[in-house]
Amino acid sequence: MEHSELGDWLRLLGTPEIGNDSARRLLTAFGTPQAVFAQDAAALALVVNARQLRHLSEPPPGHAALLEKTWQWLQGKPEQRRVLVPGQDDYPAALLHMADPPLLLYAVGDFARWPAFAAAADGGRSLAVVGSRNPTPQGLAHARQFARGAAAAGWTIVSGLALGVDGAAHEGALEGMAGDHRQPATVAVVGTGLDSVYPKVHLALAHAIAARGMLLSEYPLGTPPLAANFPRRNRLIAGLSRGTLVVEAALRSGSLITARLAAEQGKEVFAVPGSIYAPQARGCHQLIQQGAKLVTQIEDVLEEFGPCGAAAAAPARAPAEAPPDDDVLAHIGFDPMGLDALAARTGLPTAVLQARLLDLELDGHIVRLPGALFQRFAAA
Repeated sequence: MEHSELGDWLRLLGTPEIGNDSARRLLTAFGTPQAVFAQDAAALALVVNARQLRHLSEPPPGHAALLEKTWQWLQGKPEQRRVLVPGQDDYPAALLHMADPPLLLYAVGDFARWPAFAAAADGGRSLAVVGSRNPTPQGLAHARQFARGAAAAGWTIVSGLALGVDGAAHEGALEGMAGDHRQPATVAVVGTGLDSVYPKVHLALAHAIAARGMLLSEYPLGTPPLAANFPRRNRLIAGLSRGTLVVEAALRSGSLITARLAAEQGKEVFAVPGSIYAPQARGCHQLIQQGAKLVTQIEDVLEEFGPCGAAAAAPARAPAEAPPDDDVLAHIGFDPMGLDALAARTGLPTAVLQARLLDLELDGHIVRLPGALFQRFAAA
């Protein structure tokens, strides 16, 4: 994209009171941002109201600085950075079927693997994996396991780079990516400008995604992590994907927003069940009650898509390490259990029981939860 064209796009989308709907009407009427700004007031007044017309008469505050910042950012790594607009071959075709597609996307990543993903109007071989920012240890393991299996089968994992399940899903996809993978291992849709990483703890992960996947944002450079931006970006996670898998989610969470948006777009929704006592599982259980498919392994997801899912079957899993024949472990289930209840079941003195629990925790067979609770950990 040339400097002047970029300037017209940024000016149109940055004009006060010109949101996506108004900008889309202007583009439908006149074709391009450049053509919009070439119109006289009488022509524009047929499409926008008087307030919007006044704002369109001059560049918005800070426009020149934003244009220069964006242009320099693009020139810094031209092989990895682009802005994508509808009508270009590299704009994701799946987003064009949404009610409110972004008119400009900032992208950083591996464009050699991008064309097949971008061309898939139905989401192709892409799966959204979303969930809690505060998952259980088992939830993290599930997210990584499902994403790794999907990537090994040639699928792209789409998520939001958030703490918890999102981060584990991106990491699992990068781990499972085959050497001949023909599309991005994973796509991260973020709610900030792409000149920064949020949360900062995911800086290294963001660099890894850029090397073998793609980072996308509809927000201009310099946009901070505003709370309102994250639910809105969820529509893009759903829109880019063939289906959405929710690993863990509370009853009021952004993950359920993503699942709802996927369902409204006519896409498959999957949910991993959990303990009836875990708050992080309640959202998944609600989704299952509402018709989402209950899944316990990645094959449950991929088989739903028929030949598309099975075309590159995931490699056979290594058998899980058998747990030790332990009298304490035999009394611990997959639901959280307190120390007093365990002492009553095992009949062991508290000191002996605590020593046994520590050994099991260090060996990875159980996890210690807040409130002095313990839970058996299923092998990934």
